[in-house]
Amino acid sequence: MTPAAASRIAVITGASSGIGAATARQLAAEGYRVVLTARRKDRIEALAEEITAAGGQATAYALDVTDRTAVDEFASAFKTIGVLVNNAGGALGADPIATSDPAQWRQMYETNVIGTLNITQALLPALTASGDGTVVVLSSTAGHGTYEGGGGYVAAKHAEHVLAETLRLEIVGTPVRVIEVAPGMVKTEEFALTRFGGDTEKAAKVYAGVAQPLTAADVAETITWAVTRPSHVNIDLLVVRPRAQASNTKVHREL
Repeated sequence: MTPAAASRIAVITGASSGIGAATARQLAAEGYRVVLTARRKDRIEALAEEITAAGGQATAYALDVTDRTAVDEFASAFKTIGVLVNNAGGALGADPIATSDPAQWRQMYETNVIGTLNITQALLPALTASGDGTVVVLSSTAGHGTYEGGGGYVAAKHAEHVLAETLRLEIVGTPVRVIEVAPGMVKTEEFALTRFGGDTEKAAKVYAGVAQPLTAADVAETITWAVTRPSHVNIDLLVVRPRAQASNTKVHREL
């Protein structure tokens, strides 16, 4: 479905890699002019060039979503936008609560929750002005269940889920949808590696024996499908896992 002129701009946070980058590619292929934001300027500029070379429209904008002043300055450039994909976030550490690092908890809350709050607040007027806006919150199955060693990340993702749920209640009657997509196990080039501070052995164990974890493209396709439903259709919550994963703690591994 080709987006209407007033709603064909899509802003994607955390677009420098993984799910964010894959979502930018797929939304561009659907006719959106994608605005790529992330802290790593070189990555999003390269992605913008790739999308443009493939016939799409893309702009790169270096942005830290936890910096409210920078977010407000970024948002001031838009009178209308059609889609905001809140993808920036991530996990740090897997220690039990008794020994986990409060600084990591704080950082996860800032990026996953406050970052989503900042950019959503700043762009909500432009989303509303489009007459057909969509806010996507990329949470996680960690936002709907817990597991040992996940305390800080689980807490942040639960908060992000509640943010989406509450926003939907508060803006009902406006021309803006709120969609939450909650992926389970997704194997990307950076998620587990970042979580374990660059420890490749620990990162590899997350996916050990799992024949087909989700890919970034799988999740991006899910996001794109939800965004491109007719305007009156709101996908409140879409949980997507690989077939091998029945829950956060129940995974079939062929070892």
